[in-house]
Amino acid sequence: MKIEDEIKQPTFRDVYQKAYINMLYTAGWLEQRQAAAFKPFGVTLPQFNILRILRGQHPKPATVNLLIERMLDKTSNASRIVDKLESKALVTRKVCPSNRRAVDIRITEAGLTLLSQMDIAMEQNPTGLQHLTEEEAAQLSVLLDKIRG
Repeated sequence: MKIEDEIKQPTFRDVYQKAYINMLYTAGWLEQRQAAAFKPFGVTLPQFNILRILRGQHPKPATVNLLIERMLDKTSNASRIVDKLESKALVTRKVCPSNRRAVDIRITEAGLTLLSQMDIAMEQNPTGLQHLTEEEAAQLSVLLDKIRG
């Protein structure tokens, strides 16, 4: 469905305004779909993002600073998210033996298992990108990178 129909706005100031509004709307649309897919697992988007980062680091630990650097949503509070994940036994947190001021954060087996289950659910819950050819998906990534300059 076209953006004009989605937001009931037949005209835009110019093609740049239309593209900008379309990107914002689509980002929100994707986020809502993903949040709905994650709800049965009791995990939010920022929590999922931290778990994915930790899975990529596994079996090495991560620090809060590393998580902040790699997070998709830079406005999220990484320490608070780690607290919640720790209370769910999805991550562990221990003082780093070589630097007592640093804290090592690791994903647990339960966290890895949960991510595997979520991966399967995400494959069954299409994002809309399947409507693009591989070339279009690659072009979209190039264009998005270009916007961020």
